[in-house]
Amino acid sequence: MISAQVLSTTSLTLGWVAYVPLLLWAVSRTRWVELFTDRRRQHLLFGTVFALFALWLVRRDFDTGVSYHFIGMTAVTLLLDWPLAMLGGFFAQLGLMALGRQDLAALGVNGLLIIGLPVLITEVCAILVERAQPRNLFVYIFCSGFFAAALSALLCLLAAMGLLWLDGRFAMPEWLTDFVGYLWLIIFPEAFINGMVVSALVVFCP
Repeated sequence: MISAQVLSTTSLTLGWVAYVPLLLWAVSRTRWVELFTDRRRQHLLFGTVFALFALWLVRRDFDTGVSYHFIGMTAVTLLLDWPLAMLGGFFAQLGLMALGRQDLAALGVNGLLIIGLPVLITEVCAILVERAQPRNLFVYIFCSGFFAAALSALLCLLAAMGLLWLDGRFAMPEWLTDFVGYLWLIIFPEAFINGMVVSALVVFCP
């Protein structure tokens, strides 16, 4: 998560310009009748919003204006489908903003990075697996759960670093080769958490 103080006005504005239409598209694609009539689906939505909110509260804030936390959007996307996953992530953002843990100005940029990008990657991976129709269940668990979460964490981090580099307000690490070594410490836990949740859901609640 990135603070507004290390982003330029242009990046903040473009973040909102891209994030708002994405949210409106998610609203238009959400099956509202099914959501309002199915109490089980409502509980899934509220539960995932609370889980994301709690997960994003467990984070490391740095003095430079950036924060590190797990994303968790892969499991949410597979559980709710992408429109509700987008809205659930947005509601979790609002909760963080209410507690002062996220800037309103940077809501759009952070929404694209930690919600939009992981949802897109997870959806693409899930579609590819569905088209392949593998006979082995572990292919779905690995490709749609572990791999999608790992790829989401990697691309989210690279996109955030690229954005900070373009804005030029963030003090980039002096040795990027050392920074690359820390990627595994970020990618593997993200893949493990989402893959574990997906595996549990497939086994106990298919």
